Amino acid sequence: MLVNAKKMLNDALNRQYAICQFNINNLEWARFILEECQKYNTPVILGVSEGATKYMGGYKTVVNMVKGLIEDLNITIPVCIHLDHGSSIESCKKAIDAGYTSVMIDASRYTLEENIKMTKEVVEYAKKNRVTVEAEIGHIGGSEDGIEADILYAEVEDCVKLVQETNINFLAPALGSVHGFYKGEPKLNFERMQELKEKLKMPLVLHGGTGIPDDKVKKAIECGICKININTELQTAWSEAVRKYLFENFDVYDPRKIIKAGEKAMKEVISMKIELVGSANKR
Repeated sequence: MLVNAKKMLNDALNRQYAICQFNINNLEWARFILEECQKYNTPVILGVSEGATKYMGGYKTVVNMVKGLIEDLNITIPVCIHLDHGSSIESCKKAIDAGYTSVMIDASRYTLEENIKMTKEVVEYAKKNRVTVEAEIGHIGGSEDGIEADILYAEVEDCVKLVQETNINFLAPALGSVHGFYKGEPKLNFERMQELKEKLKMPLVLHGGTGIPDDKVKKAIECGICKININTELQTAWSEAVRKYLFENFDVYDPRKIIKAGEKAMKEVISMKIELVGSANKR
């Protein structure tokens, strides 16, 4: 069942658990994620970066692929297709027109005023199509789709202003997480996270979920985090399993067997994250 992210994230906020956003990069990854989430009876957000969208052929290809998998695999859980880190108003509109059910407009590199202006235009367009919108404020560190950034913690006042003036559905405030691998211990600002939860009363998003200790993930959920993005950890698990398989099977050249070699490792990460965030049987 293809849906936007409004109900699943509001339910998570009210019942204090989180929904995983697992990023997809091809048909097999989408299938692995859908099958494992169906097994756990959990809603899921399929994150698709602009780079992954281009790699898979385009926005319409991604939507049709996911719709086909949902039908052919008899997927009955709520599934959201979400544009991850949309870099422009145009890319968000293209995703919406193609059938993405949720988009993120990432205008965090601009001034607050420009961020609000861009986000507001995306929201106005998205609402006409019953599509949910995520925005980012501050700078989430690390590397995403080849774009590097240092951490710049989001200010509470700026978050409130952005939310009030744009009417977004959920917010990704930079509070110490990074994309990719951490260098040292993650330093999440839980006090500010809790303050935002109390003031905004809306689902918050934690980007860079890879490498954050389980106890800190659980504390973040207590402080209002309702969506946790997982990408690097899936990539690492899959690639390590495939490398091992190829090392032990030099004669294999069938790409189906090679890609499938990472299925078990990927699904182990997916199941572990679902259990960690508490979304099993929450459809």
